Amino acid sequence: MDATSVTSKGQVTIPKEIRQRLGIRQGSRIEFALIGDHAVMRVSRSPTVGSASGFGMLESTRAALPADLDPATLVKR
Repeated sequence: MDATSVTSKGQVTIPKEIRQRLGIRQGSRIEFALIGDHAVMRVSRSPTVGSASGFGMLESTRAALPADLDPATLVKR
């Protein structure tokens, strides 16, 4: 289990492995709930907002790629 500190503003950093596994990226919406004495976090969908570029308008059934993926590492030598 990963541990992290809480800042003076109440912010925490979600560990990279968890962000990648859950597909959490910049702008992702997270919901929190209290169940007994535990806090539970759930990734919720961001509202669909039209943009001039059209980026993000399509949904994919594929898992999200990590933001730090280097395509050069996929090339066989």
